[in-house]
Amino acid sequence: MHAIGGRLAALLLAVVAVVAGTTAPAEAGQQTDWRGWTGTWATAASEHYEVSGMSEVTVRMPVHTSVGGSSVRIRLTNAYATDPVTIGHATVGLRDGGSAVARPHDLWFGGKRAVTVPAGGQAVSDPVGLAVPALAELVVSLHLPGQVTHITDHWWAQQTVYWTDYGAGDHAADTAGDAFTWTTTSWPFLSGVDVTAPKARSVVALGDSITDGSFSTADTNQRWPDLLSARLNACRPGAGVLNAGITSNRITAGTATNPSALDRLERDVLSQPGARTLILFEGINDLGGASAEQIIAGMTEIADRAHRRGMRVVGATITPYKDFTWGGWSEETEARRQQVNAFVRDSGGVFDEYADFDRAVRDPADPRRLDAAYDSGDHLHPNDAGMKAFADSIDLTELGLGRGCS
Repeated sequence: MHAIGGRLAALLLAVVAVVAGTTAPAEAGQQTDWRGWTGTWATAASEHYEVSGMSEVTVRMPVHTSVGGSSVRIRLTNAYATDPVTIGHATVGLRDGGSAVARPHDLWFGGKRAVTVPAGGQAVSDPVGLAVPALAELVVSLHLPGQVTHITDHWWAQQTVYWTDYGAGDHAADTAGDAFTWTTTSWPFLSGVDVTAPKARSVVALGDSITDGSFSTADTNQRWPDLLSARLNACRPGAGVLNAGITSNRITAGTATNPSALDRLERDVLSQPGARTLILFEGINDLGGASAEQIIAGMTEIADRAHRRGMRVVGATITPYKDFTWGGWSEETEARRQQVNAFVRDSGGVFDEYADFDRAVRDPADPRRLDAAYDSGDHLHPNDAGMKAFADSIDLTELGLGRGCS
């Protein structure tokens, strides 16, 4: 599987990952006090691309919240760009269908309306008083006034994102969505949304394309972390669930814009506001190029680093993929999968608990295959029913979050 290149390789696998924040903005290199904040939504930067002629454009991004809170702030990233990017105006509000927003609230950065995010940097907005419900549709709008040359984003978001035409100007505060005339399916610049929820904590799902939600139904929030969120937010006081899946991600190796799970652990998991628990669901993309021992060593290092930050760690077994449409399965890779899964089920204390995703979706007649009832069609990525099977298989009491979970 590791030999498949480009965006075809991006069809290969996903898995999962979350910490707490203040009232001050954070530029690259600044320290941020996360106390009192919990992540309600997150995504992991996974690519950048060049654009030409883009200026005076506004982008509007719907995101699905997990835990609710009494105020909100956003986090922006320019991780992979070679030039700074200026946000001239940013707003946040509850979605009113399509690209419409019920009441956009202006966001400020260190008391200023505009913020320039340096190449490789990040920024955090000041908080704004907005009651954010759990499991709601929130919309973040960004006006980009200057020349935009590079966009850092999260590709394959399984979510329609709305753009104005180039030169259309600032429409971040529009309630109607008429100005947004074209769409993409990736989240540019936005890396997280946090809420004030002092008693709540978050789960971070660290994974690959399966966690990312690839081949689940777009615009319906059927990724397994979303479905887990629905279960967790029936508990009290609720919990954030943050999706740190990146398509084709691996534990043991990475690229410049798709770093290995080990290399991105600090950025995508350990630095998340309110993070209490990590669910590690990776390894399928490693099977073709790494030994079982190397995968297990990577899992162990991830768990050790998370434990040192006081997090609980749940390991997830690697799911079956025999007959995967784009190949990569062999008896050798299957033997590695079984060896890694045996470790996950009996890790000797490396993991605090495990989630048996393999058992949840495998074909009883041939455990090397994905059950047809859960197969999106490529024999690797689960459909919506498979995503639900993952979420339902997790023992909520083992996540260390809230009470009254079942």
